[in-house]
Amino acid sequence: MARTLDVLNPRAALVEIARDFHGRGWMAGTAGNLSIRDPIDPGSFWITASGLAKGRLTDDDFLRVAIADGQVVECFHDSAKPSAETAIHHVIYQLFPEARSCLHVHSVAACAATAQCAANGGELPLPPLEMLKGLGVGEERPEVALPLFPNYADVPAIAAAIRQRFTATPPALPALMILGHGTTVWGGSAQEAYNRVEIVEFLMSYLALRR
Repeated sequence: MARTLDVLNPRAALVEIARDFHGRGWMAGTAGNLSIRDPIDPGSFWITASGLAKGRLTDDDFLRVAIADGQVVECFHDSAKPSAETAIHHVIYQLFPEARSCLHVHSVAACAATAQCAANGGELPLPPLEMLKGLGVGEERPEVALPLFPNYADVPAIAAAIRQRFTATPPALPALMILGHGTTVWGGSAQEAYNRVEIVEFLMSYLALRR
């Protein structure tokens, strides 16, 4: 992997992230999706096309989507369709203009950590571990939690729930969980979002093992 993902063009960075996460078992098969705001046109973002094995992506396996209306504005294959969770990325970029990358993974640890949570969502309390500093939590013995959302088959319904909740109460941390589904993290750069995924997955592994 490049020393920092931000020296790469967005699609090359997404290819590297996808192969890395697939190798860790966080994007098995075609699961998960990744996006980066376009540096030339920040009113749009590149996202993985639907139904592709994340360990075998190439630079052409992405689409550019407008943040204003969610419409595809550029792609490289006529048959390419946006990832199913594009609606979630779209909401994150609309709500958080500072977000430059949004990464969504499906890990066993995340599913196990939320297995005993209520089906209607709520919050997932995080352990007061040193790793929280990587999410901007620096106080001693912090009491923080990740927003937890129900896993609807209709993904736009998840996106709508995220929009409603975060508009009313902005999240304390740049991440959210979907029950039985996975982790979504965003950051001010591709490298920051990548680092934050590692931290959240560390915390999910800890919670899964502890339980």
